[in-house]
Amino acid sequence: MNIHHLELFYYVARHGGISRAVRHIPYGIQQPAVSSQVLKLEEDLGKRLFERSPFRLTVEGTELFEFVRPFFENIDAVAARLRREAPPQLRIGASELVLSEHLPAVLSRLRANQAFARMTFRSGFQAEMETALREREIDLAITALERRPPPRVQCLRLVKLPLVLLVPRGLKIKSASELWAEQPVAHPLICLPPTETISRRFGEGLQRLKVEWPVTLEASSLELIARYVGDGYGFGVGVQAGQVARHPKVRALELAGFEQIEVVALWNGKPTPAMHTLLAEVQRYVREVWPAGCSKDVLPALGGATG
Repeated sequence: MNIHHLELFYYVARHGGISRAVRHIPYGIQQPAVSSQVLKLEEDLGKRLFERSPFRLTVEGTELFEFVRPFFENIDAVAARLRREAPPQLRIGASELVLSEHLPAVLSRLRANQAFARMTFRSGFQAEMETALREREIDLAITALERRPPPRVQCLRLVKLPLVLLVPRGLKIKSASELWAEQPVAHPLICLPPTETISRRFGEGLQRLKVEWPVTLEASSLELIARYVGDGYGFGVGVQAGQVARHPKVRALELAGFEQIEVVALWNGKPTPAMHTLLAEVQRYVREVWPAGCSKDVLPALGGATG
């Protein structure tokens, strides 16, 4: 049996139906996903576990619920006890830009804080971070926001950053608008994969301007884009966020009229003390570095949550 299927069945049985269960599951999952995964559990067991309408556990469903209920109802208490006994840990997911350039500046201010005895990091973008949160592989994500976060994922808006066009420093071009007269633009374009928020926002801006500019090079990170631009491989798309836009061989041109990139923090449930401390310092850092773009969102009180 799949333990995740058992967990979903537990919530369905405890709350009296799939739609009610979805409102109480402490991570983002849609009703069709719950329904299909519980059905897989029934197929695996070869038994019907409950009647759908009106909701009623079958004999087999009642037996299974009584078996799994003590385990799932005691998870939080056991986890809390183990956390008290073990050094605190904070697992963070973010883009490579955040992890390499901005997070170290935040952590340097917290170096003496014993709440950060153990930390782990992984890189990725919003979809990957949401999956990692759902699978409980990370505790906190700092990511560009492209769409509304899933239900029950908490969101703290941090800052909005303008898109910029990265060009070789020695090139005689004063503004990005000079390029739009070319159809298509002659210079090679270097972008993140088309599924990433920055690329999508840039593509939407080009569409509004009715500009054709096909991608020549697809890079895996903003740092790599800046490096390729500095080495003369073309023009790149980035955000106004520190060293990437200040590469020694690269300068950034404003992309007027293009939608900005919103950076947020995402997590499940209640923020832990370590998470709360880190987020408070992240907000202070953002206010100092990007005072014009920082969000007015308020970090929830310790132990609370915001949506």
